[in-house]
Amino acid sequence: MAPPTADPSLPLLTRRRNEEEEEKGRRPWWEDTWRELRLVWYIAGPAILTSLFQFSLGSVTQTLIGHVGTLELAAVGIENLVITGIGFGVMLGMGSALETLCGQAYGAGKMSMLGIYLQRSWVILLATAVILSMTHVFATPILKLLGQSDEIAELAGRFSIWMIPELFAFAVNFPIQKFLQAQSKVMAMAWISAAVLVIHVILSWLFIVKLEMGLVGAAITLNFAWFLLDVGQLVYVLSGSCRDSWTGFSWLAFTELVDFLGLSLASAVMLCLEYWTVMVLVILAGLLKNPEVAVDAASICMNVEGWCFMIPLGFVAAVSVRVSNELGAGRPKAAEFSMLVVIMMSVTIQTIFMLLILLTRKDFPALFTDNKLVMDKVSKIALFLSASIFLSSIQPVLSGVAIGAGWQTRVAYINLGCYYVVGLSSGALMGFKLNLGLEGLWGGVLSGILLQTIILVVITWRTDWDKEAALALKRVSTWEGLVDVSSAGRI
Repeated sequence: MAPPTADPSLPLLTRRRNEEEEEKGRRPWWEDTWRELRLVWYIAGPAILTSLFQFSLGSVTQTLIGHVGTLELAAVGIENLVITGIGFGVMLGMGSALETLCGQAYGAGKMSMLGIYLQRSWVILLATAVILSMTHVFATPILKLLGQSDEIAELAGRFSIWMIPELFAFAVNFPIQKFLQAQSKVMAMAWISAAVLVIHVILSWLFIVKLEMGLVGAAITLNFAWFLLDVGQLVYVLSGSCRDSWTGFSWLAFTELVDFLGLSLASAVMLCLEYWTVMVLVILAGLLKNPEVAVDAASICMNVEGWCFMIPLGFVAAVSVRVSNELGAGRPKAAEFSMLVVIMMSVTIQTIFMLLILLTRKDFPALFTDNKLVMDKVSKIALFLSASIFLSSIQPVLSGVAIGAGWQTRVAYINLGCYYVVGLSSGALMGFKLNLGLEGLWGGVLSGILLQTIILVVITWRTDWDKEAALALKRVSTWEGLVDVSSAGRI
């Protein structure tokens, strides 16, 4: 007997949902879970490696500069944290708009739109880089305003000007990453990032240590590494590996930029409010009594948390891709199931990291410093570090779900209230007014993260995923309807 055909009178979303339920009903739950685990790790594994390799570029430079002098190390460290941190956060956030648009278009089978979205993002981010370059030009007065010494601010300001090219490399890099992630083409990014890191280590040692070029050598090698990363990814895209989604440069990249800018800015605000919280925390630590110990302890803990955060960051990429793909394909139950599987994995892994930190809290600080006061301070705030690591198992994944579903504007308001109105405000109150020091500052920030996590859990729990799938299909149809891709002129 022939299988029944779908009723053409049924709406597209209803037909896909019925097909999804029928398909799922034929498989046991463990088979669905194993299938989803493979799909998630296929994206998350290379994404984690890519994040680690790219995160290591700045770490290698900073480590080698430490052999030049303490003043140079402080200048590079503060420039990387504050000035580059501003540009990195904005570029990463604005580029994340492609996780929503490309992911949902890919799920809906509208492959030709992905290349247009990529080019629009390049136009917007490169224009933004021109504006953000002013923070590099005026880095010295900005750092002095934030309380840095004249000596460090002057040297960091000079280094910031030399690092302006890196800002434009960010503008090209992040849209390509999101474009490739949406298509689950992530292994190539990991290999390219690994190769660039190896080249960067060799060149950095040669220029900074062997040729004794100091900060000039650091700027040359770090800028070159990011541009080499861009070139490698561009060659991969243009070589035919993305022939369905990349059909050449198009004048459509310069159309509908206002609507595209709106989603990009919402994505930037959402992620920057999270990313910059750490920067503000370290700056506030420098205003405490005995600031050198407080800043060193906070920096060590942030370094540890940064490395531990690489795994949730990979899960953010995976869940945003999976949710956007499934919503774009009209399969809301699959999107919800993927989110639950990723949260389960992330909580398990981050709990192991949390326990390791607690068990080694008196020992691991020795890996970073010989100063007894700093080691003692790190041991005391290890509990706060552990709490941050645990919360990072849930909160980033839910942020990835928000990106995949296109909730950036709503989450931006939540982040503003939780991180700054509640978190940093209460942290400043406890740290300075109640004289609780670094523990008070970090405790306040944790309260903001906890509140944000609770709100995102409630929002996600109450989400009507059928409605989200309908909105995704509507968004894809609307954006595709704005232009006729097939008849568009190519540059």
